[in-house]
Amino acid sequence: MTTASEQTVDQLLATRRSPYSFDPERPVASADLRAVFEAARWTMSSYNEQPWRYIVANRASDEALWARLLGVLVEGNQAWARYAPVLALGLYVPTFSRNDKPNRAAEHDLGAASALLTVAAAARGLSVHQMIGIEPDKAVAEFGLEGKATPLTALAIGYAGTNPQLPDGFREREAAPRSRRTVEELLLDGGFGD
Repeated sequence: MTTASEQTVDQLLATRRSPYSFDPERPVASADLRAVFEAARWTMSSYNEQPWRYIVANRASDEALWARLLGVLVEGNQAWARYAPVLALGLYVPTFSRNDKPNRAAEHDLGAASALLTVAAAARGLSVHQMIGIEPDKAVAEFGLEGKATPLTALAIGYAGTNPQLPDGFREREAAPRSRRTVEELLLDGGFGD
C-alpha cells in the first residue's frame, strides 16, 4: 500500500480524511449542510431512481433528533460520534418506484450519493466520517422505516478538531498515516488469477 497519491488527483480527494475527532464547539451552518446534501441530490443512479434518503440532525438546531440518531449507532461509534455536530442516517428505498421490483443498485447508489456529499463537504472545509456501524433494526423501529426504506450507513459531519476525550484506540487510528492500495492492486488484468 502507498500513503501518497501516485497520480494527479484533485487535492480534495488526496487530502480528505475520515476523522474520529470533531470540533464540538464549531457548528455547521445550515447553508453548508444544505449544499452538501445538494451534491448528493445530483448523484447518478440506476434508471435515475435516486433511491437514497437521509435523516439528518444538526445538534445546534435539533438536539433531540441528534440524540435519536446517536442512539442507533453501535456503541463503539457512539464513543467518538457523540462529538460530531451533525449526524445523518443513510437509507435506501429497496424497490423501483416505476414497477416495485427490487433495485439491486440501491445500496450502490446510496454509496455514490454519500461519496459525492463527502467531496462537497471537503470543498467547504468540512469532514465526513461514514460508518456501517449502526443497529438497523433499532433504526427501523426508531424512525418508522418498516416497509419504506432500509437503513445502511451513518455519517458524522463537522469540522475536524482535537478531542482530548477521544477513547484510546481511536486516537491511534486517527494519528496513523492515511494509506491506499496502489492502482496496480485495484486493476485486475482479466481477473484475480492465482
